[in-house]
Amino acid sequence: MPLLLIEDKMFYSPRNLNFKRVLNAVDWQLLVFLTLFLDVKLAVKFFAILVIYLLRFNFRFKFSFKNSRLPLFYPAIIGIAFIGLVLNYTADGLNYLPVFFMGLTFWALCLLAIHQVKLAVEKNDTEVIHRTILAFFIINAAISLLNIGMIIWETGALNPYRYQGDYQKYFIQTGDYIRGVTLDTSTTNAVINGFGVIYFLVKKNSLMVLVCMAIMLLTGSNFTNLALMIVLMAMFIFKTNRDQKSVIVVCTVLLAIFMAKVSPQNDLYTYQTIKNVVKPPTLPPVTQMGAVSKPSLSPEELRRQTAQNYLDSVKSKNQANQPQKSPARIIPSVGKGRYIVPGPDINTPPFQTATDTDSEQRQLLAFIGTHKSELPISSKNSFSYGLPGKGIAFLQTLNFLQHHPLKMIAGDGIGNFSSKVAFKATGLGLEGGYPAKYIYISNDFISNHLDVYLNFFSKKSELHSLANSPSSVYDQLLAEYGVLGVLAFCIFYLGFFIRQYKYLSYGLPVLALMLAVFFIDYWFEQLSVIVFFELLLLLNIKENKLKPALNELQ
Repeated sequence: MPLLLIEDKMFYSPRNLNFKRVLNAVDWQLLVFLTLFLDVKLAVKFFAILVIYLLRFNFRFKFSFKNSRLPLFYPAIIGIAFIGLVLNYTADGLNYLPVFFMGLTFWALCLLAIHQVKLAVEKNDTEVIHRTILAFFIINAAISLLNIGMIIWETGALNPYRYQGDYQKYFIQTGDYIRGVTLDTSTTNAVINGFGVIYFLVKKNSLMVLVCMAIMLLTGSNFTNLALMIVLMAMFIFKTNRDQKSVIVVCTVLLAIFMAKVSPQNDLYTYQTIKNVVKPPTLPPVTQMGAVSKPSLSPEELRRQTAQNYLDSVKSKNQANQPQKSPARIIPSVGKGRYIVPGPDINTPPFQTATDTDSEQRQLLAFIGTHKSELPISSKNSFSYGLPGKGIAFLQTLNFLQHHPLKMIAGDGIGNFSSKVAFKATGLGLEGGYPAKYIYISNDFISNHLDVYLNFFSKKSELHSLANSPSSVYDQLLAEYGVLGVLAFCIFYLGFFIRQYKYLSYGLPVLALMLAVFFIDYWFEQLSVIVFFELLLLLNIKENKLKPALNELQ
């Protein structure tokens, strides 16, 4: 039996258990900080920072070009932002200054958060931090299970991922409601649990691996599922023992069961999305009469058709296996004394996607109507597209920099092209509230990434996916901070951790997953996943640096 398990059993034995030891088992300050700082509300994040600095008042960051205590990326990106301000600021852009300083605030919060995480790792024994992380995942799993339990209670369906009632409020979108302790997007919950799968796999805690895997699957995050499985396959080949390989196989089976049995319509949608990315639909040729033949299916129509094909196939299979019955009659079963009551007709309106435009879509459509001349994509009544929105957005960034070569140095500036700040400052409520009198939308943003967002998210909910959102850390750094921002990220952030690769065990696969996840959101401005990622890597570096000394003592 591993020494840690023996120590834990001795620690929790009734003879040794006392209140003081329980309090010292985890870093409660860190646990509360993580719980609050990862909350979706920006006000709660500010409160978390205020509380933790009152409890641990320390601003000694100790930056240096050699053996820096923290990544130099954060002060570097703030400096690059000021360079961008000088190069891009115009006298008539008075409303831009609040946007600029709001962007700086997000970077400052990132710096303050990693400093406190580093202090917690430095102050505590590594096992205390490990137990704190375990406690966090248990709390998150409990709340995530409560999320799915409430959906089951509301729908009365044991598997809401196939429930079509309430105008398909849940169905393929059920995972969007599994938000966990952060109350943030389900993608945030998925990524954190993806980290958990890797972390507990290396720590040889099979039960928690399966718990994190189950919660991640419940979120229905296709991209996270795919990225994690690629990382796990690499670990299976290069860096696992037989027991860990078995756990990876079990995780793979769980994913297969979920995609095939629990949410098969999601599986079909994922397949069609990947197919469109690999080989985008092409426009049909012009007919001899000069009229364009019927265009290819849009992603919205494609997703709807995919779900409908699945439902039709299930219905056809059931009809083929059962005798034909009249839906209006109650037919007694032969010799059983029981009656068979036909189920509801899933082709009736309550079981189909609602056709009404909701308030958010009406707001976006109204914005499109008043800015048609600035929106080359979303203002069109019909638009044929093959690439998902994220691919279109990346091409927009490259095209923009090609036509504005001077902006390749320090970018277009904070909030001017691709960031959470840019979306927030529109006043459309896309990333929380924003004062109406300070609304700011740059010309570069509205005619590029905002246009892409409006084109997809003003339409039916089937198009409201990560694949169609322009958000991406890589896009943000390149567009708003230029080549300097990208270099600062590679050298001073990724380089900070990669230089210590020999001290990383679970840290390397966690880093690999994070590199993939950077494609799908503005994670630094999200102030959630990044701080947890940094905690895991800083802890991993410390514990492996201590191993030689501990081995000598033993």
